[in-house]
Amino acid sequence: MINERTIILLLFLTLIGVGLAGCNSVCPEKTTVEVGVTETDSKNDKFQEKRSLTQTFKWGKKKCNDG
Repeated sequence: MINERTIILLLFLTLIGVGLAGCNSVCPEKTTVEVGVTETDSKNDKFQEKRSLTQTFKWGKKKCNDG
């Protein structure tokens, strides 16, 4: 009889396989870079630099545009 761990492992491997199989039709759509300064402590007037990078993807394309 198959135990629960084996079933969970098989489901996990199946999900990874399905995810990797769909990677050939995913293209990056938009990339956003944000840089700013935020105040961390108003008592000592210290500032902290804040950086974030966001990228969105579009599914279902046969070919990604380079331009």
